[in-house]
Amino acid sequence: MVLNTIREADLKGKRVLIRVDFNVPLKDGAVTDDTRIKAALPTIRYILENGASLVVMTHLGRPKGEKNEKYSLAPVAAQFEKLLGSKVTLAPDVIGPEVEKEVKALKPGDVLLLENVRFYKEEEANDPDFAKALASYGDIYCNDAFGTAHRAHASTEGVSHYLPSYAGFLIEKEVKFMAPLLENPEKPFVAIIGGSKVSSKITVLESLVRTCNTIVIGGGMAYTFLKVQGHAIGKSLVEDDYLETASSFLKKAGEKGVKVILPVDHVAAAAFAEDAAPVAVDGVDIPDDLMGMDIGPKTTALIVEAVKGARSVVWNGPMGVFEFAAFAKGTEEVAKALAASDATTVVGGGDSVAAINKFGLADKISHVSTGGGASLEFLEGKELPGIKALEK
Repeated sequence: MVLNTIREADLKGKRVLIRVDFNVPLKDGAVTDDTRIKAALPTIRYILENGASLVVMTHLGRPKGEKNEKYSLAPVAAQFEKLLGSKVTLAPDVIGPEVEKEVKALKPGDVLLLENVRFYKEEEANDPDFAKALASYGDIYCNDAFGTAHRAHASTEGVSHYLPSYAGFLIEKEVKFMAPLLENPEKPFVAIIGGSKVSSKITVLESLVRTCNTIVIGGGMAYTFLKVQGHAIGKSLVEDDYLETASSFLKKAGEKGVKVILPVDHVAAAAFAEDAAPVAVDGVDIPDDLMGMDIGPKTTALIVEAVKGARSVVWNGPMGVFEFAAFAKGTEEVAKALAASDATTVVGGGDSVAAINKFGLADKISHVSTGGGASLEFLEGKELPGIKALEK
């Protein structure tokens, strides 16, 4: 997968229309986590330093195609301006004569942030006329929003039909780390897949079984696999309609010679609650009155050992209910194992990224993906419309 990157574009005197992912959390009219804004700054600075002006597009929340003050980008514009260290003008709308006037007045080095693109239902419908209107603001299109690359929306895919299109540095980095895991990973390759449901992760498991040497299955989804193997899982989370799917996956992994690591011990509780008392279960079977909440020390040791011998590791999904302090140890130990590893380590998916950040280990991971749903679909081997539009 070879992308056209913004380095290849002649930017001097041009207007660049850029799609970023500034869908950030807000509280009391202020940005509470600006990680996503910071992630786009290298591309933005590069474009400005090379003599272009910028028209910036992003969505915020889910305003459902209607203008809604609650989802205005005003707080985002303020934080963006502060981080960039130069003036950012917030446009009064997304399209229309007033916006066109502001776009035409841009000089090299100027930055105009359009209002929330999802104020128009045409955005998510990928309406060609809306895409054409957006495209009229630029000479060049740059996409640096990996988090929305799996959506064929007007601002992520539609505009690419009307302008020369390039990947920003963030998308370039995501593809550089993700693509080899699907195509030709350095072996041994270990995948650690957690989270609550088999239904949301089965496609990624089936994709990874083609290239992996070892697959670790943790989190709530592990109990469905344990039940298939005939183990007692007590009151643990289970998806009975996925028992057959889990069984056929284990069979497929066995045929391919892929080692599957499932929990051999647990940290359980009588109820799903933050103040529930943790109960150590030293074995695979969970008593009837308890539910699995985290992996136990023996399981953790097996995972740490697998990571130690790996050359490539991908992690998507926590090992337990890490939001509750009493059930965070398994996820924390796995995070530490990745941080200490010499392998290429890639962490994707909202919860695993949150865990890596919570334990302060992000700088010790080769690549922490910025797109939850997008990274999952990438690992599933699906074509991402926003990336496809940038390929050579």
